Amino acid sequence: MSVGLITAIGFSSGHQLLGNYEMSQMFTNMNPNDLPLWPALFITIACGAVSGFHATQSPLMARCLENEKHGRFVFYGAMIGEGIIALIWCALALSFFGTVDNLSDAVGQGGPGNVVYTASFELLGVFGGIIAFLGVVILPITSGDTAFRSSRLILAEYFNIEQKTLKNRLLMALPLFICGGILTQVDFGIIWRYFGFANQTTAVMMLWTASAYLIYKQKFHWITTVPALFMTSVCVTFIFNNNQLGFGLDMTISTTIGVLSAIIALMLVWKKAKSLHQIPTPELNSEEQSI
Repeated sequence: MSVGLITAIGFSSGHQLLGNYEMSQMFTNMNPNDLPLWPALFITIACGAVSGFHATQSPLMARCLENEKHGRFVFYGAMIGEGIIALIWCALALSFFGTVDNLSDAVGQGGPGNVVYTASFELLGVFGGIIAFLGVVILPITSGDTAFRSSRLILAEYFNIEQKTLKNRLLMALPLFICGGILTQVDFGIIWRYFGFANQTTAVMMLWTASAYLIYKQKFHWITTVPALFMTSVCVTFIFNNNQLGFGLDMTISTTIGVLSAIIALMLVWKKAKSLHQIPTPELNSEEQSI
C-alpha cells in the first residue's frame, strides 16, 4: 500500500510540474457507450470504492495485529489509501492521454501495461519510471500472495487442519495453486468483467456480517450499515440493469429493486441479530466455573 501511495503521489507531482495536461475532462462522463455513472462507477472502480477482496484478507491480517485497536488503522486506513490511489490513477489516465480514444489506443497497443509504462517513464524519467513500474508490479504480486495465504487459512479452519507442519500447508496450498494456474489460461477480459461485481458483492456480505456483529454487541453499527445499504443498492441495481451479466431491466426498475433489497437486508440482519439476545446463556456450575 505504501509503495502504491508513493507512486501515485509521484505521478500526480510529475503530472503538475513536468506536464501540460488538461484536468477538466476527469469530471465529465466520457463512457464510449454513454453508460450512466450509476451504478457502474462503483462496480468499475472496484477496489477504490469498497473492496471485497480486502475483506477476505481479514483472517490473515487479524493474525498480524498486536492490538485490536490497530484494526482501524490497518483496515480502514488501507481502504482510504487505496481510494486515493484509485482517484489519482483515474485523473492521470484521463488527463495524460487526453481523450478516451487515445487511452483506448494505448491499451490496444500493449494492454494496461503499456499505459503504466508510458505514463511512468514520460512523467518521471528513467529512474523514476523504473521505481514506479516496479511499484505497480509489486501490488498484484503481494495481493496474490495474500490471497493464497488467506484462502489456505480459511480452508484449514473450515476442515480443521492444523498449519504448523509443512506437509499440511502444502496439502492446502497445492489445490489453490492449481486453481490459480487454470485461471491464468482464461481470457483476462472475461475474468475482469465478473470481478467487479463479485468483488463488491463480497464486500456487501462482509459489511452486513460486521453490522450484525455490532448490532448484537449493541455497539455503533451504522459505521458499516450505511455503506452496506449503499453497496447493496449498487450491486443489486447493477445486476438487474446490466445487459451482459444481468437481466437488462430498465434503470428505474432496477434501482427500485436495489433500494428495496437494501431495506429488506437491513430488516433481516437487524431481526436476526436482535433475536440472538433472546437465546439464554447456559449457566456454569461451580465445577465448570473453577475450570
